[in-house]
Amino acid sequence: MKDINDFSELTLSELLRDGGFDCDCGKHHSIGVKDVVIGQGVLVQLPELVKKHGGSKPFIFADKNTYAAAGEKIVEIFKDSGMDYTCYIFPQEHIEPNEFAVGQAAMNFDIDCDFIVGVGSGTLNDVGKILARVTGRKYIIAGTAPSMDGYASNTSSVISNGIKVSLPSACPVAIVADLDVCSQAPMRMLQAGLGDMLAKYISICEWRISNLINDEYYCDKVAALVRRSLRKCVESAEGLAKRDPQAVANTIEGLIMSGMAMGFAGVSRPASGVEHYFSHVWEMRALEFGTNWDLHGIQVGIGTVLALKAYEYMVKVQPDFSKASAYVEKFSLDEHHAFVKQFLGSSANDLILQEKREGKYDKEKHAKRLNRIISNWDKILDIIHEELPDRARVEKMLKDIGAPISPDALGFSCDLVKETFRVTKDIRDKYSISRLAWDLGILDCVADKLC
Repeated sequence: MKDINDFSELTLSELLRDGGFDCDCGKHHSIGVKDVVIGQGVLVQLPELVKKHGGSKPFIFADKNTYAAAGEKIVEIFKDSGMDYTCYIFPQEHIEPNEFAVGQAAMNFDIDCDFIVGVGSGTLNDVGKILARVTGRKYIIAGTAPSMDGYASNTSSVISNGIKVSLPSACPVAIVADLDVCSQAPMRMLQAGLGDMLAKYISICEWRISNLINDEYYCDKVAALVRRSLRKCVESAEGLAKRDPQAVANTIEGLIMSGMAMGFAGVSRPASGVEHYFSHVWEMRALEFGTNWDLHGIQVGIGTVLALKAYEYMVKVQPDFSKASAYVEKFSLDEHHAFVKQFLGSSANDLILQEKREGKYDKEKHAKRLNRIISNWDKILDIIHEELPDRARVEKMLKDIGAPISPDALGFSCDLVKETFRVTKDIRDKYSISRLAWDLGILDCVADKLC
């Protein structure tokens, strides 16, 4: 018989139960999602789901691509059901997850609507969750691609003042993933979904390391749920290249469960680590300088390969207290801030203010961390070996579905990759391998091993 509070072993439908779960980590875990519908032809269930959750007139929004993929059919379904609605289609070809897109949605929102239905995946879902929060309406997302893990999370990854941030937002009450639609998503989006899931190897590893070094909150059951969702995706990876509906279904379920894990933990830690920060930095540079960028999950997949390279070097390191202390003593915060400004442009200003609040480079805090690192080095190595797969295996999974594995594929030079790694430690107050490398005085050594 299942232990109902050991949610790491429960099915997706069981995870949605009212009341949530008491956990020995000290938190009560719950999620705002009440229904997840995955299957072929399931878009027809949308009107009944809106009614079930108290809606009578939905505000439907999509972009040009998602309207063609599913939005037009959804509008017809609502027409046939006799339910009134308002539909808004973003006019631009590409939507950035920023204040402008949120403003567009808010300014075009019909206040007579008592419900929101989003049609899309990453950016559109992030916008929809924020719109739901500011309007107080319930929200359903009709997913159009297995491209990211944010469907079920209660945060939105958006760009604010040029910085990629995670903002509190509304959780959808229902997620509808029609396999007839999702299986036909652009292959780049299927590749992105796998890339976003492979990142979980790194995120769980770094979460455990930070728990050991910094006493950061950690939950074994949430981590186990993420590992299980990752396994489900990895086992189906080959089928994605063939657009196999079952492989797509397994990937979507894994991504949704990963998003639920973030909701359970109350932080993004279970699902993102340094690999996400590679992507965030590249997106920030693209906004500032018009440089290359790609889908978030594509960049995260490459970031995962880079992170695995960094950890391959890290396991060969023997911590040296004197070397690390001398490195930090010589470290010039002013010079580093000048480098960040040159590398990121105007968005660096907010990062610098953020660092002043957090004190990442405080020498007294560093000394405490360094003592913890050295005294627990064997345990840190155990965590790395327990959580991380062989890099060649990850590269093969990505290659098998046609996804890029090298920054070269995005037009990024070796020097840019090294500089990106140095900046990843500044993006958020989350302990990652770049912060660990700085603490050990080997940041440049690790950067040099990335290409």
